[in-house]
Formats: sequence, C-alpha cells, structure tokens
Amino acid sequence: MGGCGPTVGEVRTLVILPTYNEAENIFEVLERIRAAVPAAEVLVVDDGSPDGTADLAESWAADNGGQLTVLRRAGKSGLGSAYRAGFAYGLTNGFEALIEMDSDLQHDPAALPELIAAVSNGADLAIGSRYVPGGSIPNWPKHREWLSRGGNRYAGFVLGLQVRDATAGFRCYAAPILSRIDLGSVTADGYGFQIEMAYNVALRGGRIVEVPIRFSDRQRGTSKMSSRIVFEALGLVTWWALRDRLLRRGHRNALSATASS
Repeated sequence: MGGCGPTVGEVRTLVILPTYNEAENIFEVLERIRAAVPAAEVLVVDDGSPDGTADLAESWAADNGGQLTVLRRAGKSGLGSAYRAGFAYGLTNGFEALIEMDSDLQHDPAALPELIAAVSNGADLAIGSRYVPGGSIPNWPKHREWLSRGGNRYAGFVLGLQVRDATAGFRCYAAPILSRIDLGSVTADGYGFQIEMAYNVALRGGRIVEVPIRFSDRQRGTSKMSSRIVFEALGLVTWWALRDRLLRRGHRNALSATASS
C-alpha cells in the first residue's frame, strides 16, 4: 500500500467487531458499516453473549448477502484478546487493512472510508481521534474528558508517543505493520491495549496519522469501560516506560563492555 493512493474499494478490508450483549445495536451497526464501506468484510468476535448477539449477526448476514463471519468464543476474554483473535484471522486470510471499532455506535461507521484511505495512502496506523482539530466528544461530562485527556497526555509523555489520542479504539492498521508485531506479547486490555498497540507501531518506525472523529455516547446498552480500567492502563504505561529504559541502558552497557574488552 502507499504511493498515489488507491481508492477504498481497492484495499481488501476487514472490520473487526468485538461483541458482548450487543443485541440492541448489532443490526444497526452492521447496516451502517455496509452503507459506508460496501466492499468491506466484517468479523464479529462474540464472547458468548447470552443475549444472542452472535445468532443475530449470522441472521443479518444471511439476509444481506454475507461478507460477515462470526467467531464464537466460549466466554468473556477481554477486548484485547478479541482484537488479537481478529488480527490473526485477518492476517491469515490476506486482508490489507484491519479495522478496530466498537459495536455500540460510539464509533460512527461513516468515518470508515477516511480511516481506510489514510492507510491506503501510506499510514501504518490511522487513529480516529477525538483530540485533533475537527475531533469532538459532544455531551461528555467534564470529569470524563479530563480523565481521558490527562491519560493520553501522560502516555504520550512517558512513552514518547507523538499521538494525541492513543487510547482511541476506532482505528485502521496496515497488515504489514501488524505482521511485524508479536501479538502474543501484547497482553493489555481495554485502554491499555490501544496504547500498547500504538506504542508497538511507533517502536517499529510505523507512520501513525490521526483522523478527526466525532465520538458519541452509546445510546443503548451498558458501557463496559470504567475509571479503574483507565488507571490500570496508566500503571502499565509506567511499567513499559521503565522496562524499556532499563533494557536500553542494559544494551548500552553491553556495547560499552564489548568495545572496551
């Protein structure tokens, strides 16, 4: 990918939708994805939803011409685990652009073409960002916005990430950069998973671009994110920074010892 910029239709795209009890939203999100990117395929990674989300997704596919696969898992294994499974599926099946997005309509599928186009034009990771000019988070309470912005600034400062919205979960990866990441070593979940993946891309010299999006509160169902998850992610960020600085220091010391021997 790269060069003069192929159209979205020329990039084989997989949209990965982790689900757990999204029966209220699944039809609408699938219809809006199909309208935004008709050629894209969808992988629903369902963690044993007791409300029948997986069955509903399969029935929608049967009624709407396919282009959808449901990966059924026995129980809740976490967001990071769901995306790792989706990435493995996408890479194995030859997809060129792999998209993360929520199933609860907080991520507007209308932004999908712009994310895919960014990867088509050479980005290794395109992030749907709330915190670049043009991005917005209408109707968020101030304390929630401050927590999110503060967490992102901390992650950027500690890890040296030139990304304003590293916790964002609406993003598109180029397959080549994903294939260079040992997904089995990416163990964080939730916000931490998003930061860890962006950090992995940056460590490999990947080009990260941020596309402004409007992030909305979910209209139906229950949010699965909490401040506890955010603070756990920031603890992981601190550990990654310390770990990598110690590794770099050890590497420099080893080189110095070799040079002086």
